[in-house]
Amino acid sequence: QVQLVESGGGLVQAGGSLRLSCEASGRPFSAVAMGWFRQPPGKEREFVAVMRWSGGGAVYADSLKDRFTISRHKTKNAVYLQMNSLKPEDTAVYYCAVQRVGRSDYDYWGQGTQVTVSS
Repeated sequence: QVQLVESGGGLVQAGGSLRLSCEASGRPFSAVAMGWFRQPPGKEREFVAVMRWSGGGAVYADSLKDRFTISRHKTKNAVYLQMNSLKPEDTAVYYCAVQRVGRSDYDYWGQGTQVTVSS
């Protein structure tokens, strides 16, 4: 089993910043990608950003790429999300997920961390 633990969420005023962390532990694995998703209150889960593990390339949701930055620590199997200029509409539970080698989709998810942006 692989465990993903997110941290760094909290309450922040609009215009502020937060840095989320996600570290994987448990059974060793090789990743294709690690990514961030979020689920705003009353809405479906949505894609935020993904880091391709081998080449390090990143892909972002179009609406977020100017404010959010994904990064990684490859040897720690960790991924981070720097969020700047936060807006109330960024309020959501943020989840990290990993797609392991040989899998067609993300197959492990963290428990989520709450981000609340006040106006």
